Amino acid sequence: MLDVCVVLFDDGYASTAVMPIEVFHSAGALWSELKGERPEPRFRVTTASLDGKPVRSPYGGMHMQPQGSIADVEHADIVIVPTSGLSLDKVIENSALQPWLRRHYEKGAYLAGVCMGAAYLAETGLLDAKRATTHWAVADDLKRRWPKVDWRCDHILTEDSRLLCSGGVTAAADVSLYLVEKLCGHEVAVQTAKALLLSMPRTHQSGYAVLPLSPPHDDDRIRQAESFVQAHYAADLSVEKLAGSVGMSERTFLRRFKAATGRVPAGYLQAVRIEAAKAILERDNTPVQTVSLKVGYEDVSFFRTLFKRATGMTPGEYRERFASFNVRAPDSVDLTTV
Repeated sequence: MLDVCVVLFDDGYASTAVMPIEVFHSAGALWSELKGERPEPRFRVTTASLDGKPVRSPYGGMHMQPQGSIADVEHADIVIVPTSGLSLDKVIENSALQPWLRRHYEKGAYLAGVCMGAAYLAETGLLDAKRATTHWAVADDLKRRWPKVDWRCDHILTEDSRLLCSGGVTAAADVSLYLVEKLCGHEVAVQTAKALLLSMPRTHQSGYAVLPLSPPHDDDRIRQAESFVQAHYAADLSVEKLAGSVGMSERTFLRRFKAATGRVPAGYLQAVRIEAAKAILERDNTPVQTVSLKVGYEDVSFFRTLFKRATGMTPGEYRERFASFNVRAPDSVDLTTV
């Protein structure tokens, strides 16, 4: 089991803390319980406030009692930093959080800032030169205050070197399910989403959920090339075109791309296309031939072969298993009572 710590703030948006608690608590457990099977929870969830005292919500006078203070948390595999409010002054008021976040990150934890929670990650300096997002309404303020961060505020969700950000209050569910999928696999994430009647995580406003396809690396020009591929994956992207997009010779580009990503460019492009196809298949009833064309393959037979090689299923089988519109509750469960 993995350890998750959700930080609680005074005057914060409670849903940005409660939703991650419920998603991680449910992963591996709730779906099995609904089916009458033995639950196998994947995460232990702990809550902590800065000083261990109860926190209050500005809405309705609600109070939440944490299990302890952040100083009591010795280990965390994931730390969720929710929204403490819309004022950036809160980041300074809660300055004790920054060294604590850096310490857990150095120990290997994933840090996730929900909505304005991204400001806390930016204040640590860990987000410098890394991709991040936040709520569109405060994006300009965060860009001015932390100009070294590579803000991608058209994204709903970003991940860069174990640092995750999500772009709005409801995106607390997206980043939580994303981490469930990353650490426990696609099937556990889909089951968790089905049990909670949530959609699978969105990562971009276009609706395509293209997951990170390479390990963290520091080659900025190759990162630019990866972004180019993810933005133009349906096009005919030759090595020459990709190398030119980042101002490299083909030979140098091939060497650096493989060293940074662990893949050759053609393999990386194929993986991006398959992820995009999976997102379409999960989302709607688009014919498989149209899906093939949308992701860059004119030969639908070739696309089917590649897809089955990557996923172990045909596109039709994948859709039947994972499409959100195919969600059905277990026969014996009335979800209106859950």
